[in-house]
Amino acid sequence: MKKQKLTPSRVVRNVSIVIGLVFIWRGIWYVMDGVDKYLFDGSHIVTSIAGVIAGLVILYLPDKDLKEIEKL
Repeated sequence: MKKQKLTPSRVVRNVSIVIGLVFIWRGIWYVMDGVDKYLFDGSHIVTSIAGVIAGLVILYLPDKDLKEIEKL
């Protein structure tokens, strides 16, 4: 595999991707807290289990396997 040169623009691009992912994660977290509060009286168990299942489905669908979590 060819190593790519570390340039300021590449660092800025990668950092912006990470920040964007964190913002998405934070937004989803707050939305799920709202769903918990509105539908389940603040109990996180239902949305936690649903989140685990949804995460596994999202990892499974593109390749029809779960090799992404094998490395954990």
